[in-house]
Amino acid sequence: MKSKHLTRYILLALVLGIVVGYLCRSLGGPEASKAYADNISTLTDIFLRLIKMIIAPLVFTTLVAGIARMGDASEVGRVGAKSMLWFVSASLLSLTLGLIMVNWFQPGHALNLPLPDVHAQSGIKQTALTFKDFVTHAFPKSVFEAMANNEILQIVVFSLFFGSAAAAIGQHARPVVDLMDTAAHIMLKVTAYVMYLAPIAVFAAISATVAKEGLTVLGAYGTFMGEFYLVMILFWVIMTVIGGFFLGPRVVTLIRSVREPLLLAFSTASSEAAYPKTLEQLERFGCSNKIASFVLPMGYSFNLDGSMMYCTFATMFIAQAYGIQLSLGQEISMLLILMLTSKGMAGVPRASLVVVAATLSQFNIPEAGLLLLLGIDHFLDMGRSATNVVGNTIATAVVAKWEGEFKPTAAER
Repeated sequence: MKSKHLTRYILLALVLGIVVGYLCRSLGGPEASKAYADNISTLTDIFLRLIKMIIAPLVFTTLVAGIARMGDASEVGRVGAKSMLWFVSASLLSLTLGLIMVNWFQPGHALNLPLPDVHAQSGIKQTALTFKDFVTHAFPKSVFEAMANNEILQIVVFSLFFGSAAAAIGQHARPVVDLMDTAAHIMLKVTAYVMYLAPIAVFAAISATVAKEGLTVLGAYGTFMGEFYLVMILFWVIMTVIGGFFLGPRVVTLIRSVREPLLLAFSTASSEAAYPKTLEQLERFGCSNKIASFVLPMGYSFNLDGSMMYCTFATMFIAQAYGIQLSLGQEISMLLILMLTSKGMAGVPRASLVVVAATLSQFNIPEAGLLLLLGIDHFLDMGRSATNVVGNTIATAVVAKWEGEFKPTAAER
């Protein structure tokens, strides 16, 4: 299936899903709508499971092959340092932008809805995401456990050791490196097969959400959602402009080339769903395989820009809704805390809400405020996931250009 055709089918499935979901909710009643949503979402679950089935072997094989080809440990360290410099800068930008804009818009003060009791439980488990926990969690105690759980950061760490060892051995490791390269190409072919199911998964995801939640929730939270999406679009523009300093006019071509994984991440509310296709499109765009396969999986652990922006935006929104005024010092402290805790989000279910819950408790903001967001979290997660893909796409291309590992396609020469 050609990329432009698949994109068209995904868009069609998106629209059709909204229509069918709305009709189910309007004509079937609450119980029938819930039953439909539970049943049809099985298709989305199957698709996401297939994507998760691909990610661990794809990350491992591409990363090992890429590192082994680098050969020099100093090159691995240099690329890693440049990647982390970009990730930290982008993280700071996304968190700061979310904090500035939520203070400007003041969406919590404009909320015309009854507030949950401050003692109500949100059902979101508060995880103590300390620096020690994050660092120790990054190192796998079993590579098989890491792969079974799709712990991308742990897989990256093991791949770094494995690839570096293969590079150090030299020619003796050549058969293994060639095997990894072949396996990576096989996994990309498997990805192409799985992508045939993408329009069906998108239709199921959207129709289930609309049938279950309805479109009325969008009206009640329209202002809040509109402001948050506006901030995300502003972040896209800023990142595109910054990327343009490195890539020139090609940055627009880059964004256009990943429209399919963007749509996939948006409609399924899953950044992981877009990973295999994003890697493929980056290589087609001109990023070398060894850079793309190294930087992109790291980005999925350290550079979730949309999710981080949401953390500051949502925390301040809840504080405003309950009339809690935070000082400038407290807001800066919140930003710095989120710079650390947000790095543990990769692989955690409903990770943004978990991080927000942990942050609320540290500033004595009622955890019950999360109940205000649960009903629309899926719609917000759609935008967060797409923003994560944009941030990691630009990061990978910039590092490739920075390293002199970017080759324009024949059409661009």
